Amino acid sequence: MQTYLSTLQIEFQINGNPEIAQKQKAYMRNQFEYFGMTAGERRMITKPFLTKVFLPKKETLHELIHKLWVKPERDFQQFGQDLTFKYVKRLETEDIELFEFMITHKSWWDTVDFIAVKLVGQYFKTFPSERDFYVDKWLASGNIWLQRTALLFQLKYKTDIDTTLLTKVIHTLLGSKEFFINKAIGWVLREYSRTDADWVLDFVHKTELSNLSKREALRLL
Repeated sequence: MQTYLSTLQIEFQINGNPEIAQKQKAYMRNQFEYFGMTAGERRMITKPFLTKVFLPKKETLHELIHKLWVKPERDFQQFGQDLTFKYVKRLETEDIELFEFMITHKSWWDTVDFIAVKLVGQYFKTFPSERDFYVDKWLASGNIWLQRTALLFQLKYKTDIDTTLLTKVIHTLLGSKEFFINKAIGWVLREYSRTDADWVLDFVHKTELSNLSKREALRLL
């Protein structure tokens, strides 16, 4: 594991660009450090690390992610997401604990949205009996990133979306002053309007959404 991480860090350092790093840091409100690579460059650099021959064993994933998450450069957390996604067809019930850790540490939209849609979304399809417990837990947590996850995990469900659950989640969060909550409400409704525009129009008509949520929800209609 240490060789894997050390080699990754060397590759990041060799390919980093301080000018790009400064721009990325500023864009993310100076919350994270960067080596200075575009997303395309990072994916090219990390591609060998995600191939079957070099992919770490699944049982080491939780420890690996924790090690990646404590590193100051955001590139490590972005790689950690890609690494976790490689195991999405081999999910285990305890993996939700890892996802919660990833969501609640070094939280920002660039990691949380990936985790919500690509990891948690698939997790609840794989283990549907776990869904209601965690959604209720996250809504009651007061953590906006867990709440945003409760909104967004169904983003790409299309006809599989549970509109009863979506309605419950949105109504629980109505009145929030948090930009990232109101934006997510609008985003998930907008995405679902591609599948059932009439349902979204009816929901928006009957619900006292924030102006931001309403504007986002109706953008395609």
